[in-house]
Amino acid sequence: MSYITGTTLIILFITLFLHTVDLTLWKHMFLFVRIVGIGHGIVLYPIYMISCFNLVMKFHLNPAMLALMLFAGFVPGLAFYLEHRMRLRLYPYGLPAR
Repeated sequence: MSYITGTTLIILFITLFLHTVDLTLWKHMFLFVRIVGIGHGIVLYPIYMISCFNLVMKFHLNPAMLALMLFAGFVPGLAFYLEHRMRLRLYPYGLPAR
């Protein structure tokens, strides 16, 4: 879930950066930014918040880790790094067999 949320956040960050550089590009990208922005903010981020809370409860993690995971949904690129670090911390020998 963090990969999807992080990807939409990076897309929003890049399009808003392009908006500051060239305002005429914004007219063509406005609908795309609205769709991705609504998808990230109203649909994907709340699902990401629920999955982070579920992870913290399942592994009995510190509430500060929950705050850090929720903050990763606001900083472009941090979700990918935090996903990698959490996987190494929770499963140091690889994912368990089903």
